[in-house]
Order: sequence, then structure tokens, then C-alpha cells
Amino acid sequence: MEKVLVTELMWEDGIERLRSLGYEVYYDPDLSRKRKELLQLIPDYKLIIVRNETKVDTEFLQTAKQLRVLGRLGVGVDNIDLVGARKRNVPVIVARNANATSVAEYVMAAMLDASRLLPEANVDVRKGNWNRKVFTGYELNGRTLGLIGLGEIAHRVARRAKAFGMEVIGYDPFVRPYDNILQELGVEQVTELDMLYKRADFISVHVPLTETTQYMLCEEAFQKMKMNAFIINSARGGIIHEVDLVEAVESGEIAGAYIDVVEKEPIRDDSPLLRCDKIKLSPHIAGLTIEAQSRTALLIAEEVHKVYHGGRSLCVVN
Repeated sequence: MEKVLVTELMWEDGIERLRSLGYEVYYDPDLSRKRKELLQLIPDYKLIIVRNETKVDTEFLQTAKQLRVLGRLGVGVDNIDLVGARKRNVPVIVARNANATSVAEYVMAAMLDASRLLPEANVDVRKGNWNRKVFTGYELNGRTLGLIGLGEIAHRVARRAKAFGMEVIGYDPFVRPYDNILQELGVEQVTELDMLYKRADFISVHVPLTETTQYMLCEEAFQKMKMNAFIINSARGGIIHEVDLVEAVESGEIAGAYIDVVEKEPIRDDSPLLRCDKIKLSPHIAGLTIEAQSRTALLIAEEVHKVYHGGRSLCVVN
């Protein structure tokens, strides 16, 4: 019986699917944080499934001598040495589009939270207050959403934002004028990020973390934004310069931010983000709904099995 090692959280649906396909599953959702134990285990496995915390680096790949297929429970691959995996002829499989709807709904939830302040109103009323003027919000209808990156998640965000009557603009140098998100959804493509910064009331990030995108949102960018602008990052930590963000919010250059991903996860006690109440934080959960967890786990289980047995998959990224 072939064995599969799962080093991080995987929904039970996927684990049961692997077992039904005939695999023996060793599952430890905390293994990514026990590096020494991880490196002792991986030489025995041909199939390994990780999430975003397991560092699949040179040491990992050299130690996992039998590794033939690597599954990633999600879509980001900044924790994986894709070049090294390619040299080893190890296909890396991601959960393509499995959590896209959940992330899109997170973005909508952030914008609604910013516009209506319902949690704060609830706390205030329970203190005995009735501050109707203080909690007068504003409509999303007529506001401008700027999307940085126009991939599948951004596509779903745009569809929902349009339903709220928002104007949606987007920047992505890899999108052509005839692509679906522009032609079918009516998203306006801007050719320069500065144009997006100047016009957007909300800016939502949907790009991978690369050398090009690292710290792309920094002091220089914040200075070009509206004072009432909110930033939403459900993509990757490191795209936003966190110290610059805190300073921009505290100085009133922008109104606030919703940050689901940070540069060093889990967030550290000395993170500057923790000192600013206008920056709302969540623990990398934008794509973690019950439905997305199940889809992701099932997709990875089935695609890992397919590729291991010689099949082809659209979810291979290297």
C-alpha cells in the first residue's frame, strides 16, 4: 500500500478520499512546525501534501529522495522551490480555483464591514448608547473598487462588486483587452498602477508574491491613494510593506486596511500591524470556508492520485 504524508491541515473529506483510493495516510496538521521531525519522515514518502507553512526548500527536496508528486492545499507556491522541484521532475499540484469563491466573498465582507461598522455599533449599543449619527455608514453603490491582478479570484470579486453597483477598475499587464473579465464583466483596465491608486475607494490585491510584487504597496504608493481608501490583502504577505502601511493609516494618508496575510506567519508579537486598530487582521482565512476546505482537499487528493499514476492535470504548476 502506497503512503501519503500530509504535513498541514487537510479537511477530512480529502483524507477519506485518499484512503478510499488505497493510500495509507500519515496526517499531522502541525508537522510543518516540527522541522526536525518532518525531515526525518519525508525520505520514506513518494507522495507529500503540504499547505502554506511547510517550507519545500533545497533541504526538503534533497531529503525527500523518493518524492514523486507534491500536492499543495491552496494556490500560492511562494513556500515551494518550483525550480528545484522541476529539476527533480517532481510535479507540484495546486488546488486551482477551489477557494476562489470564498476569497471573493471575504473581499466583499471587508468592504461591507468598512462601509457600515456593524461590529462597532453592536458593542456601542450594548454599552447603553444609541449613536445613530456616529454609525451612519455609506453605500458601496457608486464606489470604485480597484483590483490589482485580474485572475480567477479577481474575476469573481468583480462580478459580486458589480452586483452592488460598484465601478470596477483593474491593473494587470498580462490581461489583454479581449479577455473575459474586461469584455464580459465590463471591468475597466487601467494601464498604470498610479491611475488605480488615484481613483479607487477600495484596493484589493490579487497577485502572487514575486520579486516584482514584493513591497509593491509601500509609502510611495500610499501617498498616491485617496484619504478614504481601504486596502484589502487576501493574497500574500510581503506584497505590502507593513511598516509603511501602519504609518500611512496612522497619519491619515489612507483610511485603513483589511489584512488576511502577513509577511511572517503566524503574526509575531512585535508586528507593527498590531498597534493600529484601523487595520483589521484575520489569520489567513480568506479561503477557509467549509465549502472551500472540502473542495481543496478533494481536488488535491484526486489530482495527486491521477498524476502519480501517470495522468495529466491542469493543476500542475511546474
